[in-house]
Amino acid sequence: MPRFSIIVPSHGVAGRLSLALDSVLAQSFGDLELIPVCDGPGAPAATLAAGYAARDARVRPVHSPPSAGLSGARNTGLSAATGAYVLFLDGDDTLAPGALAALAARLAETGEVDVLYAEHERVPWWEGEPVNPAAPLLARAPRQAFAPAEAPAVTGVQLPAWGTAYRRAFLAEHHLTFPEGHFTDTGFGGLVTLHAERIAVLRRVVVRHLLRRQGSRLHAPGGHHTELLDRTELVLTRAAEAGLAPERAAALFGQLFAAVLKTAAHPSRLPSGLRRSYFRRASRLYRRHRPAGYRPPGGKQGVQQRLLATGAYGAFLALRGAQHRAAALAARAPRPRGLRTRLYYRLQLRRPLDPGLAVYCAYWGRGYACSPAAIHARAAELAPHVRSVFLVEADQAHTMPAGVDHAVLGSRRAWRLLARAKYLVNNANFAEGVVKRPGSVHVQTQHGTPLKKMGVDQSTYPVVAAATGSFTKLLGRVDRWDYNLSSNSHSTQMWERAFPGSYEQLEYGYPRNDVFYTATADDVARARRALGVPEGKVAVLYAPTHRDHHTGFEPGLDLEAFCAAAGEDVVVLLRAHYFYDGGGGARGSGRIIDVTGHRSSEEVCLAADALVTDYSSIMFDYANLDRPIVVYADDWDVYTETRGVYFDLMAAPPGPVARTPEELARVFADGSYAGPASAELRAAFRARFCQFDDGRAAERVVRRVLLGEPPEAIAPARPLTERVPASAAAPFTGHLLRS
Repeated sequence: MPRFSIIVPSHGVAGRLSLALDSVLAQSFGDLELIPVCDGPGAPAATLAAGYAARDARVRPVHSPPSAGLSGARNTGLSAATGAYVLFLDGDDTLAPGALAALAARLAETGEVDVLYAEHERVPWWEGEPVNPAAPLLARAPRQAFAPAEAPAVTGVQLPAWGTAYRRAFLAEHHLTFPEGHFTDTGFGGLVTLHAERIAVLRRVVVRHLLRRQGSRLHAPGGHHTELLDRTELVLTRAAEAGLAPERAAALFGQLFAAVLKTAAHPSRLPSGLRRSYFRRASRLYRRHRPAGYRPPGGKQGVQQRLLATGAYGAFLALRGAQHRAAALAARAPRPRGLRTRLYYRLQLRRPLDPGLAVYCAYWGRGYACSPAAIHARAAELAPHVRSVFLVEADQAHTMPAGVDHAVLGSRRAWRLLARAKYLVNNANFAEGVVKRPGSVHVQTQHGTPLKKMGVDQSTYPVVAAATGSFTKLLGRVDRWDYNLSSNSHSTQMWERAFPGSYEQLEYGYPRNDVFYTATADDVARARRALGVPEGKVAVLYAPTHRDHHTGFEPGLDLEAFCAAAGEDVVVLLRAHYFYDGGGGARGSGRIIDVTGHRSSEEVCLAADALVTDYSSIMFDYANLDRPIVVYADDWDVYTETRGVYFDLMAAPPGPVARTPEELARVFADGSYAGPASAELRAAFRARFCQFDDGRAAERVVRRVLLGEPPEAIAPARPLTERVPASAAAPFTGHLLRS
């Protein structure tokens, strides 16, 4: 029997689950079993947990349906546990280093106890200064193991279920499980307090609890707050049945009603129709269960309790005050350019949403491109009842395909569409002045898999942070998202970190990459002709990324020298970062074809027979084609220092790595760019980063968002082994460069 069973529910936090699991398996004390609780066998968290189980026999995943909630997940994990002590860890929290060793050492000192409470840190979502709210409470507890009557203030209703070690036999003996519904920690902690006979505390942080930017789900507005009264009634009824001593009963009563009144004092938490009934019911519970001789505390809390005891709801309202309600109702003022346009936009915001209107935009209006264009095209087939309009900058309007309805950004029509559209789809962000209206649906498609640090993760890199601007404004834009697309589990985790918000992650793949599996040989030939690739030539795509420490485009590679070393059959397609579209001077000559300004990066990839890049996210998209990739990493150390990265590309590249022009030439000269070792690296890279791209991403988005189909009705991505990408026009077969 292991010493500890650590139960980790994962619903809604799959993006950070690996951090929680890693923190457990990295513990110096290894006598444990780790029980991730996943939604079901096909859920993303289940796939992740299965990978851990394959590598470590201590990992034992179990399943609990989302409908069972947090309590059901914990109870399922508890039923599967075999350890002497049980710990619960939320899926987006982590065990502090040495936590299990400290718990084991403390239990060795105290002997077997029913409950071992420990300190925890609450860490702001931006990894700011943590706080330790349990420390003052636990500091008042006796040094040795104690009976509850010796320290009645130390109860489970003040402490979360995570960060506490429970003796499993004690829980089983008293049939203690988590009550269904919300505020399950309060019910469970209260019942544990009633039955525990021997308690100890550990004055050391065991769990680092992540405070979500969007706040606790429990604090969100809704009728679920009435369930706090259910939990209070359950615990106090059991306390009365147990004949709890007056001192203990008074402490428990006071702590429970402190939580009840905290909710009553926040009108935004309860719908207006429930506020009075909540107060009335709480008042009845207060009078029914108030222990004999109980005296309310001093200060505002005491005044609130006295008003609750008398049922004086009107006086309670006066005490609470309503001066902040107007601020909660104030809408964010739009900021379109021009007074008349601002007034016009405000007027449009007063009109009802158009349920049959979708507005699309890509790359801040650069044209019909990327995933928004792919979704737009698929919606025309699957959801023809939805009218679609693409927003575009005035100087790009001429590039729009025939038949695509479009509006110029900044025009009155564009602002009218933004005010009225039910659906808004973008791969970047709409203007600051766009208001997120109730009932509207914003879809963020992203435009790449993150290797470099993104969003708020950029804050510790001065050069990048200066260019990013206000992180407060960035997060304001994130708050408009309802859905965010991801093409792999890595992206899911990084988006959750970089853009903390309340949106739903859709692990559907990137719609723009669908073409890599649907394109025909004719499509590939057509793309090559459009780019000017001579027939019979081998096209090497060179696509370097933007460097924040450079002021303009610097290719990083002498392409003329590269071509001089190449055979006559090779041409180079140069695609600079889209920041340099139309700038940087003439970059194409002879066998160097500048394709930076081409509208579709997907067509450029289809036309290329191999890719040479540094750290551009194009490598993740191109990997879908299963064609050779070479990483040219001449300044990796500088890039990681100035920009920051999420993983070590040098340790897991999609193909050979060259750090000098000579090494790059050698990789092509000896054929290793396309050899067995290169193919093996590419296969591992594709398995990790091409998880959900299978040619049907756009369809999944349309069905889920525009057609409203339930998540379980959406077809999952086909296995990688069953996907057939578009073939290269002139695949490499030999040594193309002269040594």
